[in-house]
Amino acid sequence: MTADSSRILVWDWSVRLVHWLMVVLVPLLWWTAEEGYMDWHRGFGLTMLGLVLFRLTWGLIGTWTARFVPMVRRIGTLTLYVRKLRKREQGATFGHSPLAVLSVFALLGALTTQVATGLFSVDVDGLESGPLAVLVSFETGRWLADIHEFNFNLLAGLIGLHIAAIAAYQFVLKEKLAGAMVTGRRSRTDFDAGKLPDNRLRLVRFIAAASLSVVCIVALASFG
Repeated sequence: MTADSSRILVWDWSVRLVHWLMVVLVPLLWWTAEEGYMDWHRGFGLTMLGLVLFRLTWGLIGTWTARFVPMVRRIGTLTLYVRKLRKREQGATFGHSPLAVLSVFALLGALTTQVATGLFSVDVDGLESGPLAVLVSFETGRWLADIHEFNFNLLAGLIGLHIAAIAAYQFVLKEKLAGAMVTGRRSRTDFDAGKLPDNRLRLVRFIAAASLSVVCIVALASFG
């Protein structure tokens, strides 16, 4: 077996790119809001919206480890996985572990709520608003702005838990997760013997998901 064939693709490049762009955008969105750079904040917010839309679409038509259906099925093994985890008997999971699935859904839910409420939010003076704020009343826009602010604190907490979990896997359980999110690959020997799902990226599906995101962003930017 060659060096290349001994390492298999776990995370396709689009999943990794979206992940790391989100990592960069979250602190930028926080900073631009805190400093009052609202033009930049709206631009970064629309970019985040595009990434979230792509990830949600990719969860339906993307590579096997990116899709939501296998993740939902894996939740059924959560109790067994936690039991093995406590005994440190868990094996490497091809894709998301049952606990990681819960983390993914929580983070995507919080990010979706954040970008959705941002579209309609209005500041206390009514001077700064999201691109769709004209569709709701001032009171509704303020209510959504409050949710937007509260949800960011929730999102920050979830991100903190996510980082802590990765650190625990990396340094306590000695399972190297971070490297795979950079290279996309892990050693074939990390997983049980047997056939693994086909995880190749289909270009036509990627173009469809990316095009949907771009069209939505352009439409919202024009609307605003």
